[in-house]
Amino acid sequence: MAVSQDQVYRALSDVVDPDRGKDILRLDMVKGLKIDGDRVSFTVILKDPSASFAEQVAARCREAIRSEAGSEADVRVEVDNEMISLDMSDPGGKNDVQPEGVINFVAVASGKGGVGKSTVAANLAVALERKGYDVGLVDTDIYGPSIPIMFGVGAEKPRVNDRKKIVPLVRHGVKLLSMGMMVDPAKAVIWRGPMVSNAVRQFLGESEWGELDYLILDLPPGTGDIQLTIVQTLALTGAVVVSTPQTVALADARKGVSMFENVDVPVLGIVENMAYFTPPELPEKRYYLFGREGARRLSEELGVPFLAEIPIEQRLRETGDEGTPMMVGEPESASARAFSGLAERVVRQVTIRNAERASTRKIEILRK
Repeated sequence: MAVSQDQVYRALSDVVDPDRGKDILRLDMVKGLKIDGDRVSFTVILKDPSASFAEQVAARCREAIRSEAGSEADVRVEVDNEMISLDMSDPGGKNDVQPEGVINFVAVASGKGGVGKSTVAANLAVALERKGYDVGLVDTDIYGPSIPIMFGVGAEKPRVNDRKKIVPLVRHGVKLLSMGMMVDPAKAVIWRGPMVSNAVRQFLGESEWGELDYLILDLPPGTGDIQLTIVQTLALTGAVVVSTPQTVALADARKGVSMFENVDVPVLGIVENMAYFTPPELPEKRYYLFGREGARRLSEELGVPFLAEIPIEQRLRETGDEGTPMMVGEPESASARAFSGLAERVVRQVTIRNAERASTRKIEILRK
């Protein structure tokens, strides 16, 4: 009998590293996973080959998969040690800002402004935290930061610790950094590209993020300097592209997907924000104010997953303005349920991407 993908992932999620208290999928220890009929093969990458878990992990993986998929499953597990990756495109290390202790880096992007990208990023971060993951959120939109308002940070500023590292603020269990925490909110940031790029590098490489399952990067709209800086200096796990259903937004979302594919960053999927409106007094009605299922059709056309459709709700706007994300302020709302589902699908896509695809490499952009 053929072994299914779901059976393998369910089984491996029960194999927990006792020293780190997390399963091997969450720790990104499973690589090269292949499923062919009843044959399953993969490699488990260990940080500490001397630990007792190293001697047990292969047998535990085989036992878990056979328990889930049947005793006839042919499970082939190799165990290897974690190797230090040398990025030869950056021999001087000047672009090395990969924070230690962060497992997954997920960019939330959009081709154009005004589609609710920051709202999605904020609520995705909280939804992941509510599901038990350790989460950080960095606002890389230097010119128009939104995260401080959405999380109600007020006048509080990050501090610098004795290691000269910036210590992110914490709200609703999520670690936060944003240029909006550093400058007077009434004043515009008037910087050229290199200054913006340096600020983003500092947020990523000179901050004390600690141990995180996910660091969410709220990108500015478009495909400009900050996006290029990030793919040059950070090995992104994947990207989530946010759009609204109307044609003008979809055209820009297509460009966003294309940009990430051109730099070999996996697109985890597309989110359709402002998908429909349901009046509170008419809960059975849906009004498609900006078009219907445009982002869903685009995802099918481009062959990338469709992750979620987020409805229009007045409280979604209000909770953002009040500094309490919808996942916190209205956890039983339709939007919060949609964000919770989005988090589940992002976790699944990240798990599949990490197990079945090679790690993303930072890119080198050549200028003539």
